[in-house]
Amino acid sequence: MNRTTLSLIAGTVALAAITGFASLSEPDASGTDTAEAAAVLPVERSGLLCPAPSASDLAETTYTSFTPVTKGAGSDGSAQLQAAPRESTDTAATEDDEKTSEDGKTTDTPDAEGSDTDKADTDKADDDKKTAAKPVLAPKAPGTPVTGETSGADGPALVGTAEGGFAPGWTVQQTTQVTAGNGRGLLGVTCTAPDTEFWFPGVSTAADRTDYVHLTNPDDSAAVADIELYGKDGAVATTVGEGLTIPAHSTEPILLSTLTGEKQDDLTVHVNVRSGRVGAAVQALDDKLGGDWLAASTDPAGTLVVPGIPKDATAVRLVVFAPGDTDADLKVQLAAPTGLITPAGQETLHVKGGMTTAVDLGDVTRGEAGSLVLTPTDGSAPVVAAVRVVRGKGDKQESAFIPATAQVGARASVAGNGAKDTTLSLTAPTGTAKVKVTASAGTGGGTAASQTYTIKQGTTQDVRLPVPAGLKGTYALTVENLTAGTPVYASRTLTATDGGIPGFTVQTLPDDRGTVAVPEADEDLRVLQK
Repeated sequence: MNRTTLSLIAGTVALAAITGFASLSEPDASGTDTAEAAAVLPVERSGLLCPAPSASDLAETTYTSFTPVTKGAGSDGSAQLQAAPRESTDTAATEDDEKTSEDGKTTDTPDAEGSDTDKADTDKADDDKKTAAKPVLAPKAPGTPVTGETSGADGPALVGTAEGGFAPGWTVQQTTQVTAGNGRGLLGVTCTAPDTEFWFPGVSTAADRTDYVHLTNPDDSAAVADIELYGKDGAVATTVGEGLTIPAHSTEPILLSTLTGEKQDDLTVHVNVRSGRVGAAVQALDDKLGGDWLAASTDPAGTLVVPGIPKDATAVRLVVFAPGDTDADLKVQLAAPTGLITPAGQETLHVKGGMTTAVDLGDVTRGEAGSLVLTPTDGSAPVVAAVRVVRGKGDKQESAFIPATAQVGARASVAGNGAKDTTLSLTAPTGTAKVKVTASAGTGGGTAASQTYTIKQGTTQDVRLPVPAGLKGTYALTVENLTAGTPVYASRTLTATDGGIPGFTVQTLPDDRGTVAVPEADEDLRVLQK
């Protein structure tokens, strides 16, 4: 092997440690697992994107940033979130650029970057850019959450970068409360990493729904994306869904009803990025049932888990889509506190290839913690899924969404928890698992606390949380699966009742991808020589 190959291996190992997206370890042909020689290192750089929170003048939005303490990561580095302009807004709005106070609160949020096309205004444009570049939220140390606030209809989408000790497991929660109007209620979303493909089962173009797909581009060049819609009869014809351009460092909210004239209650959105990367989330606003964010479903798979349906849910609607031409036949089960049960009359679900199928499960949890488990009956095709959950009755109802999610893996975190408004649901569909839950210090003070739980096979538990002693402000929860090889799934529910309306929002906790396996160089040489 020549020196060029050796240099390539060294560069690849360094890249894996930086990005967290690469791992070179794999078993060789003899069955010897070369991963045993791999070093597990913290990632050194992470990126997150938050959608513009609301178009309501009554919106009050809180951002909370948190990085768990990671062994070997140190405390150096930094993390910050900056405003991404809405490209469609007049660039003359630079005089209203964002001003950020030292405590992270924002006012007079911008709609666009300053113009630098006029040479005579170069100095002013440079000043505008410096103002817009101020971080909306800048964490101070791993292990301690930091919060910031904004209000009104002009809250920006955020582009975030974390480096060094702030990168492994970095998470940001965006929570918005809207007291009246279309989409009123509690809206929450975990800011996500940029990617090239997203699936959103559960959107709608019905008359009582106003659904937007928010696309945010963090990079220096424009991204190009296609938006495809699939309904009960297959692909839905769209007018302008192909070749959408999202300019560099900007965000685009796209109203789904402008893409098609068809009115359907249950649709699946597929965002496919042809060029570049974007962050994507759907904001679903209902005239009567409030609103919330719908995060992307996990990648298509034969078995899916939708964790943490609130135990007081009055209506649950399951939406499933099978990409491609192959039908899927699924067994539908509820992981309850006592084990797996089958909802009456919903033992199986047939999903035609390329079509969206929806089924009402009613008050399936019946006052107990529960998670939906979808498994193939006989070599079923992969699917994506989400549920829409309704709480309350009559004219005091609120809705939220829970997508099928990836397992916790080694560790996952979620920020923005309060002392009395938070429920953490844990489920272990295939085996008994021990799970450690750590509550961080609060944004204003307090002492971290931990508790270990045993989650029996096939059950869901709403666990009693270890609230930090002397808590001030909100805190973060970190979930660690202590039982290797046994999948654990988790979600967090926040509640906020306003005027008798039970506002709530649910976020899932997939693995935080805070570490990466980096094989030793001599093991790489042995693999490449074979």
